[in-house]
Amino acid sequence: MPPGIPDIALTLAADLLLNWRMKRIAPPLLLALTLALVIAPFAFAAAAPVTAAKDKSPAAPLATAVSTVTGIAISPLLGTSAYGAYQWMRAETDAQKAALPWYAHWSFFGPALLLVGLCAAKDAFGAVVPPGLKKPLDVLETIENKATGLIAAGAVVPYTMSAVSKMILGGGTAAAEPALQAGGLAMLPVGAVDWSWLLNVATVPFGLAMFALVWMASHAINVLILLSPWGAIDAALKGARTALLGLLTLTATINPWVGALLSLVVIVVAYFVAGWAFRLTVFGSVFCWDFMTRRKNRFTPAENDNRMFAGGNLPGVPVRTYGRLVQRTAGGLEFYYRPWLVLAERHAEIPAAKLTVGRGLFFSSVGAEGGGTLLLLPPRYHGHEETLVRAYQLAGVRDAGLRKAWSLLRELFGGSAAKTQVA
Repeated sequence: MPPGIPDIALTLAADLLLNWRMKRIAPPLLLALTLALVIAPFAFAAAAPVTAAKDKSPAAPLATAVSTVTGIAISPLLGTSAYGAYQWMRAETDAQKAALPWYAHWSFFGPALLLVGLCAAKDAFGAVVPPGLKKPLDVLETIENKATGLIAAGAVVPYTMSAVSKMILGGGTAAAEPALQAGGLAMLPVGAVDWSWLLNVATVPFGLAMFALVWMASHAINVLILLSPWGAIDAALKGARTALLGLLTLTATINPWVGALLSLVVIVVAYFVAGWAFRLTVFGSVFCWDFMTRRKNRFTPAENDNRMFAGGNLPGVPVRTYGRLVQRTAGGLEFYYRPWLVLAERHAEIPAAKLTVGRGLFFSSVGAEGGGTLLLLPPRYHGHEETLVRAYQLAGVRDAGLRKAWSLLRELFGGSAAKTQVA
């Protein structure tokens, strides 16, 4: 045996053993880390003394509300249920608990926190689960994030901002919002008239705007998980978001002004990535709708003017912009789109090259040989790639992504390549 071969064999065996052991211990470690990041901040918030109670300035409730709305926007289901549980623990009497909003009762935050735990377990064990088994669960979680985001935007955020207005102007009672009372609210009686509705005209839209910006940036993580083929990346993205929520909760509990400052940093970052996050949100919405409704079974590509998304190599068009692929009468392809879906329509020419359709496991794409992806096809086109090739006179269909990797493995271990060799 040539010198050095035994050492190489031992090294490979050790690497295989280490990878096997890591796959066995990765799920419980990731699950423990996620649950710790989820539970610890809120347990600390419930048990630690609230130093913000010493702050009696009129602006203190607004600082607390900014942190609350930002935290709920980062993770609507976790934020709403944990905030409701925190309010329920802060309420001391039965009358105070009866006055709490619907999301601060066991019937809501109990099942909601259980669902959060199931999602955490899914992400923890997803690191060693094939993408084909985990992807439908990711779609369901993306839909859940959209639904709970709408619920929070329509009920929780307006209620929180309205409670702040009432507490500032003295139009409400402390029992109605014990969590905000713990944050240190200053009462400013203004006669016997309740002017909180006038303050709501400014605070509620302000809260909804903050929520929309942060929620879109956070929801982009769910869409990135849909696009990612590796469970480890999914767990890292979800862990980073949960850690940010925990840090925000911890700082807001210790000092509402520090929490508000951190929230403003998050809001500013969300503002600058709003366009990117909006396009990802639209992409995720179309992806989930096509995937869950099995739209491909009742869809046929048109002869021209088909809706799809811009890829990362279409010149002059932001990636994942939703638009239409049109073939001109004189020849050539153009991509028409509206920024933010409502602004004036623009168009970009598709580079003249040999274009092929890359058929993936969940969705396909259109690209040039050696030039990268030009267009992304929604899941409704899955199985209709040949029809699209004929409609736009493209070069053909090829396997891409996980499907391409599977084709290579099949050819290597007895597929078409082996049959060719036998023949």
